[in-house]
Amino acid sequence: MTSAKAKTEMKEIRVPAHVQPYVTAIGIEKTVRFLLAFGGSYVYLSERPQDRSPVAKEIGTEATKALAKEVGAGGFRAPTAKPFIAAHLRYNKGLTTNEIARQLHVTDVTVRGWLKTGESKQLNLFDD
Repeated sequence: MTSAKAKTEMKEIRVPAHVQPYVTAIGIEKTVRFLLAFGGSYVYLSERPQDRSPVAKEIGTEATKALAKEVGAGGFRAPTAKPFIAAHLRYNKGLTTNEIARQLHVTDVTVRGWLKTGESKQLNLFDD
């Protein structure tokens, strides 16, 4: 294992507040699958999903129930959270910038910008 690879595996990724309920309910891997499949679109969650539910088909019935309990049953527009997904794919999965860009349907320049700025866009409320 290269030292660069070891460094990327140890990087902690901050989960944005609007994505945290998803991660809490179903974990990071299923959250990323959910966001890649439904991000930006209208989604309906049920605490008693049917087999034909698109969400249940993507992440499983139990995960769909847990997600509905955490974020609330009913219809809503799922977040895209592309900068978060890009960071996860880079630092936890080891994908290249080009691979991430293809998955997220953005340019490599956009992905590099997200990865470069990372936490710098978040306000630090505790600095003196």
